[in-house]
Amino acid sequence: MKLQYAGETNVGMKREHNEDNLLMFPEQDLYVVCDGIGGHNCGEVASQIAVDSMKAFYADTAKNDDVTWPYKIDKSLSLEENRLTASVKLSNRNIFETAKSDPLYDKMGTTFVGMHFANEKVVIAHVGDSRCYRISKGKMTQVTEDHTLLNDYIKLQPLTEEEIASFQYKNVIVRALGMKDGVLVDINHVTPEPGDIFLLCSDGLSGEVTDPNIVGTVNKFGDDLDGAVASLIKQACDNGGRDNVTVVLVRYLGK
Repeated sequence: MKLQYAGETNVGMKREHNEDNLLMFPEQDLYVVCDGIGGHNCGEVASQIAVDSMKAFYADTAKNDDVTWPYKIDKSLSLEENRLTASVKLSNRNIFETAKSDPLYDKMGTTFVGMHFANEKVVIAHVGDSRCYRISKGKMTQVTEDHTLLNDYIKLQPLTEEEIASFQYKNVIVRALGMKDGVLVDINHVTPEPGDIFLLCSDGLSGEVTDPNIVGTVNKFGDDLDGAVASLIKQACDNGGRDNVTVVLVRYLGK
């Protein structure tokens, strides 16, 4: 699968250090964004463990078909869906065990969103509120669903824009890597069309830049993915930059 990609992470305007991490692993067509939580330096430790664990797992399983996977195969999923899910669960376990081993890392965790291109499909997995969007023929749709208390409320009872803006627990995440010894991973797949762009981001982007401005920026820059990434991050910072900002763009060019 032919891909074009770009990505960047930025500390933003308010935080002292960056707890986000990204992974662009073109050798395995794997792209990931993680947003660490836990305060101090714990969040960036958790997000770094996640991206390191995923990269190592994909490298190991690519080299050796006989390598033992850490989790059983789910027969309801494809091989590549199983591979991505296993890598996320392994990342979760590694974060959880590191947190148990040192009080400094107690309660650290990270959100996760990632995608793997294989067999003319895009396999997408996520935990938390980092997002994946698909931009196809100039229109953008959100592929993932936020694992937040706000989203849980909205599913029970629709809220107005004013109610959403004033929601007291807007930033409460109900699912993240590293919080328990096991984790539920949301996974699906999309069949891309040539020219489709997939965007991964932390909530430092989605919380500061509206969807219309995101898709408008990506469409404006066209083939210049680096320019689009830089512009999106600048907009997030110009709009307050209250959190770290991470953006990855991947364009599917065809077989």
